[in-house]
Amino acid sequence: MKAAILREFGSPLMIGDIADPTLGTGEVVVDVVAAPVLSYTDEVFSGARKYLLPTPVVPGCGAIGRVREVGPDATRLKTGDWVFCDPTVRSRDDALMPDITLQGWSARGDGGKKLQRYFRDGSFAECIRVPTENAVPVGDLEPADAGRWCAINTLMISYGGLLAMDFKPGETLLVSGATGNFGSATVAVALAMGARSVVAPGRNEKILDDLRRRFGERVVPVRLSGEADRDSQAMMRAAPAPIDAVLDFLPPSAPASVARLAIMTVRPYGRAVLMGGVGMLGGEDLALPYPWIMRNNISILGQWMYKPDAVAGMVGLIRSGLLDLDHYAVTEFPLEQANEAVVHAATNSGPFKLTVLRPAP
Repeated sequence: MKAAILREFGSPLMIGDIADPTLGTGEVVVDVVAAPVLSYTDEVFSGARKYLLPTPVVPGCGAIGRVREVGPDATRLKTGDWVFCDPTVRSRDDALMPDITLQGWSARGDGGKKLQRYFRDGSFAECIRVPTENAVPVGDLEPADAGRWCAINTLMISYGGLLAMDFKPGETLLVSGATGNFGSATVAVALAMGARSVVAPGRNEKILDDLRRRFGERVVPVRLSGEADRDSQAMMRAAPAPIDAVLDFLPPSAPASVARLAIMTVRPYGRAVLMGGVGMLGGEDLALPYPWIMRNNISILGQWMYKPDAVAGMVGLIRSGLLDLDHYAVTEFPLEQANEAVVHAATNSGPFKLTVLRPAP
């Protein structure tokens, strides 16, 4: 099969032929129809993000495809089924504390690296081998729609954070980092889940206006000034009700003070979930006040990715019409133009933009 291969960090992808994956027990082989190219892919491939990804490797994080072959433990999947290839691979020998690797992308800790040795190659190829539970049925699709369904890759992370905080219909959410890819996706998912309102702070007025245009009056944009006291009051005043929960998706370039300011807008007995990149490239610690957390009964949770059963819920939101994938503008590239796709993803990043590889011949 043809694949895009990252030989070493800092080198361009090489398009070449490699052996088809061999099916084992507990696995599924999927023909990749569309694979997302994330906006920061160039930072991963250059080594700037310092991701745990051994080279040479076929990279790629997630895919939409059709089942080619199933193992003996699959009782419902069949050849030809459309599936989302969930890149979040978990070890199976510790249900309480599973190790995790993002197939074709990164890993968490020593256990994740060990898991990565086997589930290593990702979706920038004509087919991919995934654990049986990671081939999640999405129902029948027109092949032309497969690229847009790659939005699941981003939407799932937002959904995972909302599920982790037990977000409920009728609640008010503040999204810290609302003008980024994950933040804007969180706005869409929270509204689909029945949010009373979503407070969207940021400094990019164009994106804030676009969020309001897309989703209507339940989105409450707040233009930040950079003055802490003023911005804190502005966020709380803008909300039509006390802020029940905060989901942080600020990028590694954001200072901890911005995250702290947003988190501390939450009401007493409120919740905050951290899913962004603050501090990953150095800088000050988050340093939330102990007395404020304790006396106000604040719940603070870190969340990486999402629980395994969350994908089915996401598919349900899309199939019901509550979450509209037509918000996403999709640009597609053939596998042979994988390097061009990486450049395009970086230079055309932003909310509701998708760059996709189409490996199928």
